[in-house]
This record gives sequence, C-alpha cells and structure tokens, in this order.
Amino acid sequence: MTLPTTADIVIIGGGVMGASTLYHLAARGQKDVVLLEKEEFFGLGATGRCAGGVRYQFSTEINIRLSLASLPMLETFEEETGQAVDYRKIGYLFLLTRPEDVETFRRNVALQNRLGVETQWLDGDEIRERLPMMNLDDVLGGTFNPEDGLADPNGVVMGYINAARRLGATPLSGINVTDIEVEHGAVKAVITSAGKISTPCVVNAAGPWAALIGQMAGVPIPITPLRRQWLTTTPLPDLPADFPFVIDFAQSLYFHPEGDGLLTGMSNPNEKIGFDQRVDPDWELTHMEAAIARLPLLETAGVASRMAGLYENTPDAHPIFGKTPVEGFYIVAGFSGHGFMHGPVAGKLMAEIILDGQASTVDVSMLDLARFEEGRPIREINVV
Repeated sequence: MTLPTTADIVIIGGGVMGASTLYHLAARGQKDVVLLEKEEFFGLGATGRCAGGVRYQFSTEINIRLSLASLPMLETFEEETGQAVDYRKIGYLFLLTRPEDVETFRRNVALQNRLGVETQWLDGDEIRERLPMMNLDDVLGGTFNPEDGLADPNGVVMGYINAARRLGATPLSGINVTDIEVEHGAVKAVITSAGKISTPCVVNAAGPWAALIGQMAGVPIPITPLRRQWLTTTPLPDLPADFPFVIDFAQSLYFHPEGDGLLTGMSNPNEKIGFDQRVDPDWELTHMEAAIARLPLLETAGVASRMAGLYENTPDAHPIFGKTPVEGFYIVAGFSGHGFMHGPVAGKLMAEIILDGQASTVDVSMLDLARFEEGRPIREINVV
C-alpha cells in the first residue's frame, strides 16, 4: 500500500500499544488513522519479545486498576476481534525469601484484596507442599492469584491490526519514521523512509524507542531500553500439569510452562542501558545455575530456544499516558516490563484521551509526562 500524504492521526509503533490504539480509535469511528511500524511485520519489537505474562498482582492502585480493566478484555478478545489469544489462567506464584519483601507483599495483598483482586497469601510450608519438586527451604511465604496467567502477544497484536484494518484504519509495516515536523509548538507532519504524512496528531507508541521519537519532536522522554532474556526448554515430562508461573522475587528469576517444557528467565541487575537484543551467553550461564538450584529437574532438559528483548523503563516503573508540551504529540509508552498485559486497555484510554480530552475507563491522569519534572513519581515494586 502506498503511503498516504495526509492523516488525521499517525501512530508510531506497531506493537501492542500502537495496535490497540489504532483499533480503539477506529472502533470510535476514526477512519483516517495511519500506523507506522519500522519492522517488516507487526509486533516484532518489545511485544514480540516478551514472556506473555498477564497478572493482577501489583503494588500500586493504578497498576491494579489497569489490570482490572485490561485482563477481562483478553477474555472477550476473540469475540470482539475474531482472533484467538490463548489466555491461560495458570496463576502467578511469587516466592519471597527476604523478611522485608514479606512485609511489602502482605501490604500488596491487602491493597489488591481491597480493590477486588482475590490474591491469596501462602506461608512457606504451603508453598513447599504445592511445589515439592523445587528447592524452597529459604522461602518465607508468597502470594498466589489463580486469575493471573499467560496470553499470546502475537495474537493480540494481529487481532487488533486486522480488526482495525477492517474498520478502515491503515496499518503499514516496513516504514521507518525519520523525523517529526513541529511548527509553533504543534505537530505538522511525520517524515518517513517512504515519504511525508501531514498530520496534526502523532501518537508515540514506540516502546523502548519512544525517547528517540520524542527527540524528533523536541520532547525529552525519560524512557530507557534495557535488555532482558530467557530461554525455553525441551520437554519436561515430570513437570506437574498445574505448574504455575513461578517468580523468585529476590532473584528476579521466573519459570512458566511453555509447550511441553518451561520458559525461564532472570533479570541481570547489572545490565547496561542500550538497544542490544542479542542473547548474553555469560548471563545465560548465571541464570541457569540459579534456575537449576531452584528447580533441579531442569538438569534433565535441553534448550529449545532462546530470546532477548527490551524493557522500556521509566524512573518509577509506570507508563506515560497522554499529552506532551508539543500540541498534538501524545505518548503511550514506558510500561517497564508489564506493557503487554495492559495493552488492551491502554489503547482504549488513548482513544479517550485523544477524542474526549481525558481518559474515563481508568483515571490515568497521574501517569502524565509532567510528573517527572514536577516530582510526583509513583513507584511500582512488582517488577521482574
């Protein structure tokens, strides 16, 4: 398809945030919307390189409310878009080994319960009884929510892309944005590798690359890319069928079922900021030593695949929604490792912000770009 020369709205980024925003704008009757993705296929950036986890277990009210709005949208996703997304409620189980984390997570559970999220507190013995195949002598307690689980990132992206296209929107891949024209403090056009689109409205949904897009419009955005990596194993026939998504919180080490094996990853606390998406073999060795120490049956498995991707981190581990100092330049990015699960509602909120002037499904006014300059960050603790 040839590049249009004008558009009412241009969205930059074809991952879950851009695709969801495109769909929800189109569903509100906005046909003249163009989405630009630099890769040849949609959802190959941060969304396509995520572990697919979805959860209600967060430490701040706003993130819990985003989950309360977003996860039910995954349950009705196929009915709405025609695309299956394989939402599996296997539950998230956080393992806690430090006394200070026990206190923090007890408060988290109380907050979640108050908001209607039925997260359960488990003591160390209950966890050891549930997971006898793991080495958990040092586990003091933990939290479990059976409604947490997994969904298919590619299915969500393509479901929104195809549904938006049917509604008359224009998603385009293989097109790189090279500049944004701003005149008298307002957006005028987007310059791309395929030509120029005149537009009064641009949505920066570029994930880990959002700060680079911000620079083009003259808007500093405090989002930094950080590599995270994981691998999947060959079949593990001794793994119980009801094995949950297990997170060793202190180590940022996690496991979840993937096919007949496991997906496992661990965050490197010394990872350098940057766009490198190659697997670090040295860190993989460190990760697997810790993983086997927790789950010895991993010694019997081989590596089926390995992957690295980018988190898009903000200083307070919360996303940025809405307007910027440049008129017509919006942002929906910075989800700090939990964007996929909030992608469905994030696009709906952006449609509300652009078309109605404010979000109504969830009040995200406190997640504006200005909070960093104004000194009102909102710290999320449950980041893996």
